[in-house]
Formats: sequence, C-alpha cells, structure tokens
Amino acid sequence: MAIKPIQIENIKQLLIRSTNWIGDAVMTTPAVRAIRKNFPHAEISILTKPWVAPVFESSPYIDNILIYDDFEKHKGLSGKLRLARELKTYGFDAAILLQNAFEAALIAFFAGIPCRIGYNTDARSFLLTHSVSCTPQIKKMHQTGYYLGILHGIGLDTDGPGLDLVVDKKYQNRAAKILEEHGVSRADRLVGINPSATFGPAKQWFPERYAALSDKIHEVFGARILLFGGPGDRELGRRISQMMQHPPVDLCGKTKLEEAIALINMCNLFITNDSGLMHVAAALDIPLIAIFGSTNPVTTGPKGLDSRIVRIPVECSPCLKPECPKGHLKCMDQIEVDMVFDVAKELL
Repeated sequence: MAIKPIQIENIKQLLIRSTNWIGDAVMTTPAVRAIRKNFPHAEISILTKPWVAPVFESSPYIDNILIYDDFEKHKGLSGKLRLARELKTYGFDAAILLQNAFEAALIAFFAGIPCRIGYNTDARSFLLTHSVSCTPQIKKMHQTGYYLGILHGIGLDTDGPGLDLVVDKKYQNRAAKILEEHGVSRADRLVGINPSATFGPAKQWFPERYAALSDKIHEVFGARILLFGGPGDRELGRRISQMMQHPPVDLCGKTKLEEAIALINMCNLFITNDSGLMHVAAALDIPLIAIFGSTNPVTTGPKGLDSRIVRIPVECSPCLKPECPKGHLKCMDQIEVDMVFDVAKELL
C-alpha cells in the first residue's frame, strides 16, 4: 500500500527521535541535515539520551535538544508516560523516528503526535501513520543510507551521505587547555588511540598491540599519543600506559564526550576499533585507521575522506557477536602491529 504524502507546509513543530548510541547518532547526521532541508520553516527538536546529546549540541539543523532520561526521570512505564506528557506540551505536528524500537513509536503515539514516521521494525507499524518498509536490501546498506531510507520511503529529498559534526569554540578552547595541562604543545603532532568499544570484547584489538603500535609511532614520528575511552575504560587506559615505553596522555574516563570530540578534532591521526569515536573522527575528516574484526565495515565502516580499514577476512567474520564464539578472536589475532603501522605511515 502506498504511503500517503507528507503535507510539509502544515508541519510547524517537528520532533526527531535520535538513536541511542554515539556512533549511530553520528551516522544519522546526513538524515538530520536532510530533514532540515525538507522542512526549512519548521522548528525542529531532537529527543535524545543524555550521552548522545553532545553530537547535536552545535548542529545548525536542530533548534532544541530534549533529553530522554530513562535512568531517573523517565524510568519505567510511569516515566515514559511522563515523557509523553512533556512532549505533548510542545504541540508537535510530526515525529520522524530514527530510533527503531517499539518504545519510540509508543511514546510518540501517547504524546498525541498526529504524524508518526519510521521503519516498520519491532512490530510497531500500527503505531505509525507513515510506516516505511525495512526491506532486506535496506538492512544490507551502510547505516547512513539506512537512516536516509526513511526519508526516501516517504518521498522526501536527501542531501547526500556526508556526515555532519560541528565542534563549538568553547570546547575547542577546553581541549587546548586539557592538552596544556598535560604538557602538550599546540605544535606537537598528535595521534589519538581508542582501544575500547561498546558491545563486547570481540570488537577490540589487543591492548598490548595498541601499546606497541603507539610506542613505534612515537619513536618514528615523534608524535604524542592520546589515549581515549569512556568512564568504564580507566583500567584499560592504565594497562596500556603501563605497557608503553613512552608514557601517553591517558584521557580514558577523564573527558566529557564534547571534550573528547574537540580533542579528536586536534589529532593528526586517529586509530580505533569499530566504535562511536571512530564515527566522530570520520565526521570530522580526521585521518583515521579503523581496525575491524567481528563487525561489518560495509554497514558500519567509517565514512571519512581519509579513513582506512584494517581487516583480515576470515570465514567467521563478520559474526556480529559481542564475544568471539570460538574463543580465540582469529579475526583480530591476524592483524599485526606492523600492518597497522604501515597504514599509519601513509597517513602521517
């Protein structure tokens, strides 16, 4: 059945429901830009989890950021009903649900938003007024195209797959201050190392290899090494620092996301697992090396202009599992330090 056309001129207040993870949110930025271009006169708000909000804080395409705090204020069924009541006060004419879950459609429904647009995933079609079929072909494309597919599905124009991420001046200044506090000069060559990744250890190259690679880059190029990671990566940062002959600047768990974004923007090279910060570096067009094992670079690979993927094709990859089902991470074990260093040498 054909989807009824959107009456763009009637939509004055528009809600976008963001995805819940940093990397996914960065990959939605082409869709967010396209939404603004299709609705130039609408006031556009985005509903996002707190840890994702910095991705959109400086976006020129978003007017308001609304926080969905399901750990406290919006926890449980009563919290979701509270969120729906809060959204109702904005008088939204339409919601575009980039987040695929049933819950996203349910909240929009209870918020009384008359036009609800999204993929027909998670058995939620009956809650949507404009249900876009998520075909097997759509699932196989890169995530940037996947999110743009929602707009294609309702007959809207898109604006290309280029990622969009803006670093606010205040965070640029804060990043410079952080480096200064660690004795790093603005003239220093900086290489960011991101040894962590959410979703499980199958996505992570080995700490001892990151340590050896970092030492080699420092010795050959004189680069200062910055270790990146979230609050749960403090121990990982300590371990890698202890393995290294040349002490890095260990930032694991010590920066907010907006500070990490600004620091990545100052790097001459960023080396990372498949992760949210990988997509941040790609969006900022920082020269990037992405180490892939269990995940699929076709659907979640970096889209930056200077991005390189290091990957060994083995018969069981991509398995998309959080932990190696065979217990020996064959896909990662075959990636040697010199393989990654050779690519770093090209980019530096």
